[in-house]
Amino acid sequence: MKIFVGLLLSVFLLAACSEQLNISPYSAVAPESITENDLSALERGMYHSVQNDPGRSFWVLFDLLGGNLTGSSGNPSDIINGILNPLNSDVGNNWNGLYRALYQVNNVISISTDVPTGNTRNRVKGTAHYFRAFIYYSLVTRWGDVPVLRSNTLELVTRDPASEVWSFIEEDLELAGQLLGDAESYYYVSKDAATALMARVKLGQGKMDEAATYAEKLITSGKYQLDAFEKIFRKQFNGEIIFAFENLTEESGNNLSSQFYTYAHPNRGGYFWRPAMEVVEMFEDEDNRADISITEVAGSYCVNKYPSGQTGTDPINVSRLAEMYLISAEAKGRANGLARLNELRNFRGLPSISPANDEEFITAILDERRKELLAEGFMYYDLVRTDRAAQELNLFDHQHLLPIPGRELLQNPNLEPNPGY
Repeated sequence: MKIFVGLLLSVFLLAACSEQLNISPYSAVAPESITENDLSALERGMYHSVQNDPGRSFWVLFDLLGGNLTGSSGNPSDIINGILNPLNSDVGNNWNGLYRALYQVNNVISISTDVPTGNTRNRVKGTAHYFRAFIYYSLVTRWGDVPVLRSNTLELVTRDPASEVWSFIEEDLELAGQLLGDAESYYYVSKDAATALMARVKLGQGKMDEAATYAEKLITSGKYQLDAFEKIFRKQFNGEIIFAFENLTEESGNNLSSQFYTYAHPNRGGYFWRPAMEVVEMFEDEDNRADISITEVAGSYCVNKYPSGQTGTDPINVSRLAEMYLISAEAKGRANGLARLNELRNFRGLPSISPANDEEFITAILDERRKELLAEGFMYYDLVRTDRAAQELNLFDHQHLLPIPGRELLQNPNLEPNPGY
């Protein structure tokens, strides 16, 4: 794979004189010259790379593929079929951006390993292992078998089995959990962020008992609580977010916010992605998520979770407590998990439900995840991992994975395409 060929990066990026995560190149420094005092600059470089390098579509790709969002035609299938193509730019940008971010993260892991143990070193190294786990979770849920790179290389690598990728993710999250503690705010990676991602990773593998255990650890910790949607998505302090990228305008190239509103909205937007009518109609009148999730602008429906439009940027949530409720409910099953599902529903203004069987229970879980996590990047993989993608999205079997980008296949003959593409 040529992903790193010609990639001219400094050993680390030094932030401008600010406590924010705005990044600007400083200089190349020999790894052996780096001390613990230098590690914060490396850390900020990682935040910048992981947040920005995969591109804005990365954060909602599973909504685009999952039928939640559509384009100008109003038909979600047009978006889905357009993306599931080896030559699609979003597919290529996601792949290349994730591996660019991995390059930065692997540099930090390599450098910090040789720095004497200390609070800063542990935090930075733990953050790096968390980010590497997040990158590989994003890769394996998109492409299945992918090259596992514990260190940077220019070799033409081969793809490793998905089972090994999942094990690698768990290994990194275990290391992150050992090194990290509490963070100064939910805009920084913490031990709890690693726990939340581990719950998601266990669920993705069908390790239900472990998924429930990790999710319940956060639910019952007393540190988090379900909170109002207007707080979560209007950048008000809240008790629900576990980790999010602050995505400040001055440090971000990620203008995700500009994609949802029409130009008629006061904050304007490009209206590239709009909610499918099925999504617009799924919210019940009493659901207190409805107005923050969807708004109508001059007769057009818009996703309303990213309110800055073209005037700025909005935080990008990675993990929050509501997801933990949904993971716990699904992982425990109907008999033991229904209470968690109804707890979340009641908090969002909806009545309790009583699914008659396990199939109806999973349907209820997926419906609730769709309402709760709209435009946060979950739907497609939720349908894939529950074996409902073919039925719900009219996908062929091979479309349960994304195509390996055509350019990567040309540059690296050791990569095999996903079957069917």
